[in-house]
Amino acid sequence: MSLINTQAIADSRKVLTGNNGGMYDGNGKLLATVESFQSKINFANQTYRALGSPMEMEVGDAVSTTLSITMTVVESDGFVDGLEAFQHTGEMPEWNFQGVIQGKNGSTERKIYSYCVPTGEIDLQNISVGSIIKRTLNFRVNGGVRTQGKMKQ
Repeated sequence: MSLINTQAIADSRKVLTGNNGGMYDGNGKLLATVESFQSKINFANQTYRALGSPMEMEVGDAVSTTLSITMTVVESDGFVDGLEAFQHTGEMPEWNFQGVIQGKNGSTERKIYSYCVPTGEIDLQNISVGSIIKRTLNFRVNGGVRTQGKMKQ
């Protein structure tokens, strides 16, 4: 029996790692303490079934994007300051971010996350003996996501 796929899955020389990515603020400043980030898009649909048909379908209704960032705590940062101020002023802080992946050939994929507001749980202090202190921040991307540039092979 022979192999169906005789080509390599991927040329390992072209595989990208976390070293090829970065998170920037809205002004293009590298957020050097970001250890990881993840963005997800979520689709919410309504079910629909026509009379006389056993087939149930879905119709697009809403879409949302979330952004989660894990940072190593080096110093106090503006994220926590903005969150604490909200408790007293009622003024919701918002941020803009840029997620970047740099290709091996110098091409860049850049995603712009606009009008991000805090959502869900956010670490203020997360400390345990013998561990690096990290903070996880979760945002809802209210302004949507735009792509600026795509990686090329």
